[in-house]
Amino acid sequence: MNRLTALLNPKSVAVIGASTRAHRAGHVVMKNLLSGGFNGVIMPVNPRYSSVCGVFAYPDIQTLPLTPDIAILCTHASRNIELIQQLADKGVKFTIIISSDMYSRDEHGETINARCQHIAKLTGMRILGPNSLGVILPWVNFNGSFSPTTTQQGSIAFISQSAAVCTTILDWANDKGIGFSSFISLGNASDVDFPELLDYLSVERHTSAILLYIDSIRDARRFMSAARAAARNRRILVVKSGRTLTGTRATHQHTGGLESFDIVYDSAIQRAGMLRVYTMHELFAAVETLTHTIPLRGERLAIMTNGGGPAIMALDTLLERGGKLAELEPPIIERLNSVLPASWSRNNPIDIVGDANAERYIVTLNALLDSQNIDAILIMLSPSAIADADETAKGIIEFIHNDARAKKFNILTNWSGEQSVHSARNRFTQAGIPTYRTPESAVSAFMHLVEYRRNQKQLMETPTTTETLQRGHLQLAHQWIHDKLRLAPRVHLETHQIKPLLRAYQFDVLATYIAIDASEAVHLANQIGYPVALKLHSPDIMHKSDVQGVMLNLRNAQEVASAAQAIIDRAEVSYPGALLQGLQVQAMAPTTGAEELRVKVIQDPIFGPVILLGQGGSDWRAHSDAVAGLPPLNTTLARYMIIRALKQNKIRLQKGHAQFEQTKLAQFLVRLSQMVIECPQIEVLDIHPLLAVHEHFTLLDVDLTLCEFSGDAQSRLAIRPYPTELISEWQDNKGDNVTFRPILPEDEPLHADFIRHVTKDDLYKRFFNEVGEFNHEALANMTQIDYDREMAFVAVQNGNIIGVSRALINPENTNAEFAILIRSDLKGRGLGRQLLERAIHYCRDKGTTKISGMTMPSNQGMIALAKRCGFTVEIYLEDGVAELELPLQDSQAR
Repeated sequence: MNRLTALLNPKSVAVIGASTRAHRAGHVVMKNLLSGGFNGVIMPVNPRYSSVCGVFAYPDIQTLPLTPDIAILCTHASRNIELIQQLADKGVKFTIIISSDMYSRDEHGETINARCQHIAKLTGMRILGPNSLGVILPWVNFNGSFSPTTTQQGSIAFISQSAAVCTTILDWANDKGIGFSSFISLGNASDVDFPELLDYLSVERHTSAILLYIDSIRDARRFMSAARAAARNRRILVVKSGRTLTGTRATHQHTGGLESFDIVYDSAIQRAGMLRVYTMHELFAAVETLTHTIPLRGERLAIMTNGGGPAIMALDTLLERGGKLAELEPPIIERLNSVLPASWSRNNPIDIVGDANAERYIVTLNALLDSQNIDAILIMLSPSAIADADETAKGIIEFIHNDARAKKFNILTNWSGEQSVHSARNRFTQAGIPTYRTPESAVSAFMHLVEYRRNQKQLMETPTTTETLQRGHLQLAHQWIHDKLRLAPRVHLETHQIKPLLRAYQFDVLATYIAIDASEAVHLANQIGYPVALKLHSPDIMHKSDVQGVMLNLRNAQEVASAAQAIIDRAEVSYPGALLQGLQVQAMAPTTGAEELRVKVIQDPIFGPVILLGQGGSDWRAHSDAVAGLPPLNTTLARYMIIRALKQNKIRLQKGHAQFEQTKLAQFLVRLSQMVIECPQIEVLDIHPLLAVHEHFTLLDVDLTLCEFSGDAQSRLAIRPYPTELISEWQDNKGDNVTFRPILPEDEPLHADFIRHVTKDDLYKRFFNEVGEFNHEALANMTQIDYDREMAFVAVQNGNIIGVSRALINPENTNAEFAILIRSDLKGRGLGRQLLERAIHYCRDKGTTKISGMTMPSNQGMIALAKRCGFTVEIYLEDGVAELELPLQDSQAR
């Protein structure tokens, strides 16, 4: 049973502070519980009343006749510490705190909320809130909320940190006839938070999609792990507030969360396979689309219309948002020529002319459903005196429902207007066909599907911990960092000081030195070779351009001497008190036609290391002029990052400049990601600029801040990389070499071949069922895993998978379910024990409480192996199962 079951499927509830006074929280909650038809036990608590809303009331918590699954605290914050203690003593496992004023401090500086959380943690109680609106669970008729409205049963779960957003969504959903599977107000989310709710809802049978309203998150690794797991099973939409710096600070005040750049959240949401929408209007449209459509099979859109103007508006929106217009095949055009007026557009958008009636719409749609170039169809209608909007909608709906081909396409509709088309739009909604008021909103909704599909592809990418790099170079880099931090716990270094580190990671760095005066600048320029660049070196002058502190293409000693003295003179005049540390003398890079990019590594307070990419320039602002990427990156993820930067104009390619190779820039970002992962001491790395021309990327100016680091380097990453450190070698009892490693997404074809070499009997023992051919989706779930909560070790020999062990850890980290499968023709070589021991060690290192499994009593080989590894075995012949269990708290357990 999931630990949130009592909260989200309660059988009893106590309302602490229940009231007979209208508009009080205790009164509204009681009325909602009663009017919702909850069949469980409702127990109001208030010493002032003998009954509340006709229900017998109890004077205090101690006199409750049973321990409720949930207690809803509707009292003033000043009473909550005492009440939380009483609820804990009663054994209550879940408390919802409505109160918002939980942050006043006592004489010791501790908040009411902190003291309540301390009591709860000691006793195992969980708290939803404070500042929660409560929960609404339509499938069990439970409305334990302070909301003025309720909701009907549906398939969407909603989780929000904002109570005001909750009531807005409820009002809209009721108007649209959209129901919810659960409606959860987190409030300040001091305890129960997004990750465990996502874990629960991603397998909850009534939930097919999840909506999140996020102000901020606290634990990036837990959130990303839960979100990535949930996004494989459910469609997840996110509204994230605080898109500006000022808005970010406002969310910090609202929920107490840490401040993080919005672009970092943007990257995290995409990486987790979720879809972000930016406004409430977009959210409503996206809900309509995702609720009523099948998964998108492709991105090519056909637009069918009776009006050219609206179709052009739709087309503009499609192209502006990076969408793809489908190209009609010649046979489809010929078919349309035979059924449409001669004046039809003969292209996509397919303008079937203003006098189109229902029959013309249907024959056009009939032809388009035979196209191999179309993935989705937008059907548009502008009010016409010829075509009745309602009858046309009725005919299209009937055709779609009766034609099996239509199920392969995403079909959206846009009946523009208001009064004359309102009934038609209602017909589409009731028929489960997405419908929109404007061309722009219809195309935006389609692009939600496209972006969701693209994000799902990112979800499936699992970068390795390290890319190919010589071990000797890594050792040199680590030793160099160690030497720099030997004298101080935090150091700031510049280009001329960090060349050894950059070159260890195969970055192209120009020869750079520091001269203290014009004479030394000439000497260094002679050594470097002409032409050279001179740059002012001063910690007090942030922008060298303020004093014309950069001189390029100096071709001889005289030019260097003159330029050096001129820079120093200008700096002394403009900044008389500034510390001048000399001049940077640098070889000239080939700048003709090159793009100047800026790449920066920062430490985000929530998500840890983040790589920023944007255009170079002195007025660069990280929060608005860059896109963000979360390490680890592979080439595919890095390319997504580059495409986003170009699409969002964070990189603006200059006319006449030689375009850089995106694949090479992606490889550059992957190496940078590797450096970030391998070197946790890197606090800030600022490349300004990175000179990009064709396949060459040269670092001109680089600033680096190093800081001492202790602990698990990977714990600071929001996403667990592929754990190369778990790769090991072994010789079987025949002397053959076997490699054990965590499974990879690209192992899918190997895994399919492996299963083909397992007998039906062995598969039955593994899966407790007859299994046929595994499809792509099943194989993807086996090979694309989250290494933070699941592990699969494969035994590989001669390029083939010959055995697999799995450990699936529950969200509480209290139990890991394991399973083992060996190729049927390769048993008896000791593979099973090796695979099981690796699963055990992995779980023990993660602090998992126990590891358990289940097999058939007839599987004596598995039972014997488990006993040899220290498992207790319980056989239940009546049920036909053998349960295996090994505690992991004892470090000596085997």
